[in-house]
Amino acid sequence: MLENVDLSREITNGEYKQSMKTLQVKLGELQRKAWELKIPIIIVFEGWHASGMGEDINRFILPLDPRGFDFHTMRRPCYKEELKPFLLHFWSRIPVRGRIGIFDRSWYSRAVIELFAKEKNEDALEKTLEELTYFERQLSDDGYLILKFFLHISEKEQKERFKEIKKRGIPLILEEYKDKNGKDLEFIEGYEEYLPVVERILERTDVPYAPWTIIEANDRNFAVLKIMSKVAGAIEKCIEKVTRTPGEQTIKYLDMAKEKLPALDGSVLEKVDLSKSITLEEYRESKKLFQEKIENLQYELLKRKRSTVVVFEGWDAAGKGGNIHRLVEELNPRLYRVVPVGSPNDYEKAHQYLWRFCSATPMAGHMTIFDRSWYGRVLVERVEGFSTEEEWGRAYREINEFEKILYDSGAIILKFWLHIDKETQLERFESRLTDPEKRWKITEDDWRNRNRWDDYEIAVNEMLQKTSTLGAPWIVVESNDKRYSRIKVLKTVAEAIEKELGT
Repeated sequence: MLENVDLSREITNGEYKQSMKTLQVKLGELQRKAWELKIPIIIVFEGWHASGMGEDINRFILPLDPRGFDFHTMRRPCYKEELKPFLLHFWSRIPVRGRIGIFDRSWYSRAVIELFAKEKNEDALEKTLEELTYFERQLSDDGYLILKFFLHISEKEQKERFKEIKKRGIPLILEEYKDKNGKDLEFIEGYEEYLPVVERILERTDVPYAPWTIIEANDRNFAVLKIMSKVAGAIEKCIEKVTRTPGEQTIKYLDMAKEKLPALDGSVLEKVDLSKSITLEEYRESKKLFQEKIENLQYELLKRKRSTVVVFEGWDAAGKGGNIHRLVEELNPRLYRVVPVGSPNDYEKAHQYLWRFCSATPMAGHMTIFDRSWYGRVLVERVEGFSTEEEWGRAYREINEFEKILYDSGAIILKFWLHIDKETQLERFESRLTDPEKRWKITEDDWRNRNRWDDYEIAVNEMLQKTSTLGAPWIVVESNDKRYSRIKVLKTVAEAIEKELGT
């Protein structure tokens, strides 16, 4: 992409001033329209060091209303961020609908610094680039406009600018690119060495939903105008698309064959034997055994920096709370977290739906237990009509990608569907109504969901089959007998961690 770029392009001061005035007015108007239409915009700036990125970004943002954009300079991750999967560093910085997120360097620079410059690990870089395509495609599918600029200068021009910087005594902020010994990493000035790496990244991630625009940056005035013109044109097209009448809009539907999701094979739930049970004596003995195992394994997980994600889904009154209580009963509370998941609030709705779960994922060595989870998109949101068919239809792929990122980072993922029959659910509902200490557990939503049992059963069967993967399989737990259910969960968690740790 870079070898054919004409870096001799330039513009006169007169042309610059005239075009700049027009573009400044236009960008201000487009920002306001995008805000009104709740269009989220992500603008990424990458480029060679000394390419003038800071100055160009400053000129670009001057006509924008500062109340409508967020500016991010991507720095070395803090200690806690280093204990999470690479890509999750960036989810928290994604703008809400209607705002613009401007990134002065981004996930691309961090990929080079953290995954290539340190160890020159080609496989790690390739895996990260694959994850970045997941990330950007999911945002694009959710309505985000993504613009990526690479500011390109020649090696000769870079050397001249470095000389000028040193001559003028301007401090060059290099701290983020130094190793532990304070030595500059080679790619600061290693233009020739890193050119193939940059080319590979640009070509690998130049996709229709998030294309790269190469900015000829030898002439700074030309570079600024090109950036502003490209942003204005892209926002105009996006506004035009959003404001089309429904009859003119092109509605995308998920092509299951292209997504390589498994074909449905009957009903998973109807094959479950709900008659399984254990005695009280067996329960007590097994509970003590497996809780002690998990308690000891918790410290081994910390030692090896392996995170654990445990997801509980299931029918209302299936026993999720009781299972979670027994799972954490003997654990160190400093090393686990229980996350109850309800309906998203307005701020969470203003983001892509997986956004709110990223911050809850565990650090290396810790465990996060989700009482309901991201599967709400393909369960309650699907059945109750809170998301469109296109949205929940593509969510199977998005969830698999999200969990793959966690798994590839070393996370142990356990997903439990707690299954009961309708008769058992009714008995538990009625029991709660007559028990003052448990009456709070039963709500109108529970009764309404029960009336749509058949619809939920269809959704659950599809979820179990389309999102059970090698790295994140579903475990259906026979839960008519609460004791059996709890022991199966404890036993499964203990054995899965032992297997992963090789103990």
